Amino acid sequence: MNNDNKNNSHNGEQDQRNKESLDSRFNQTLRNVQGLLKGRSIPGKVLLTRRPDPLSDSGLPSPSYQRSLSQNDAGRRDDVDKFLEGVRNTNNPDSDSTVSKLRSSTSNIENAAKEVQKSAMGTRATDSARVMKFTRELSGHMVILERLRELAWNGVPPYMRPNVWRLLLGYAPPNSDRREGALRRKRLEYLDCVAQFYDIPDTERSDDEINMLRQIAVDCPRTVPDVAFFQQAQVQKSLERILYTWAIRHPASGYVQGINDLVTPFLVVFLSEYLEGSIDSWSISDMSSENISNMEADCYWCLSKLLDGMQDHYTFAQPGIQRLVYKLKELVRRIDEPVSRHMEDQGLEFLQFAFRWFNCLLIREIPFGLVTRLWDTYLAEGDALPDFLVYIFASFLLTWSDEIQKLDFQELVMFLQHLPTQNWTYQDLEMVLSRAYMWYTMFNSSPSHLAS
Repeated sequence: MNNDNKNNSHNGEQDQRNKESLDSRFNQTLRNVQGLLKGRSIPGKVLLTRRPDPLSDSGLPSPSYQRSLSQNDAGRRDDVDKFLEGVRNTNNPDSDSTVSKLRSSTSNIENAAKEVQKSAMGTRATDSARVMKFTRELSGHMVILERLRELAWNGVPPYMRPNVWRLLLGYAPPNSDRREGALRRKRLEYLDCVAQFYDIPDTERSDDEINMLRQIAVDCPRTVPDVAFFQQAQVQKSLERILYTWAIRHPASGYVQGINDLVTPFLVVFLSEYLEGSIDSWSISDMSSENISNMEADCYWCLSKLLDGMQDHYTFAQPGIQRLVYKLKELVRRIDEPVSRHMEDQGLEFLQFAFRWFNCLLIREIPFGLVTRLWDTYLAEGDALPDFLVYIFASFLLTWSDEIQKLDFQELVMFLQHLPTQNWTYQDLEMVLSRAYMWYTMFNSSPSHLAS
């Protein structure tokens, strides 16, 4: 994996050095394969997947990727091959690396039917071979986090999710001998924080702290309103304790609306260690106070770890989010210029809809049942998550490229605030992540291609 990262970095540096000579060819190639990338100009769907790796005793190889298209794309492939040969035949000594990267985005077209026909329930997260790989990684004395990230990117078996998420976020140490003790200490530390900051009378709080607690108390009942479980009084009380304690411990940002949404995936995942069956049948009153405290502590520390990597998303004026919204606008302009131009002609600013996406990490935009699968990929990205969010959200937006170009300003605002995702399945989400990864491999190591 390290060698792959070094090679990717080296290729990115080569692409940037040769931008002026290759940019026009890259533009033309992008136009040639744009329909393939978006899956709009061909019958069938586009899917980029990590191919299941054969089990071996030598460790897990780096994931390989393939695009799968309908067989009607054979003619298009010939045209793209001819163009790539033209790029290769230039005098530029570094054209081979660029051709290789571009060809990788249009290769393996003949494998379409195999991947598109896979179950919408995310078979790659639960098939026996993958479960064996997760089991092998988690049962070792020292968990190799890079291998775990590769596996988790494509989804984690639900019953393994609590342990995997704690490891991916760095809350639980990879050394199994230290893990239990470390979790015990962190859970006791959370209890101390609750006693010190939350379980006190208002007379011991500042005016700002009282106002912040009131705002949290107002927001908790609004959190995931379409899931009855979150309307339970004890669930809202746990959410309130977690949020207030986090806000007091992070005065640079304090509580910001939207952070309440970010706790919910952790709540569901860590509650699943204690409650069985569907979330619709859960009752937190069935849990002991010790288990509730442990669950809250895990949510608190994992939320802290997640937000440590995006602190400026929630400080004053939220500059981190504004920066990513601008990057999203530029990426969409490059990938789908007609959509970008139409939105600009209608006077629609990306901040008007994408700010909420970044603020809540799409939790409000997709069915809640899909959120934990999406977060498997989020957490697998680690420190690279903020940059990768731009590609996920571009892929999400351009799912409706054709529809968007038919709408005026008012219709666009209403459409983007109430996207038709209520019937989405795991396969729809996988499609979004697949396109995002494809565009990420094309653009992220060559940022000059996104320059105006």
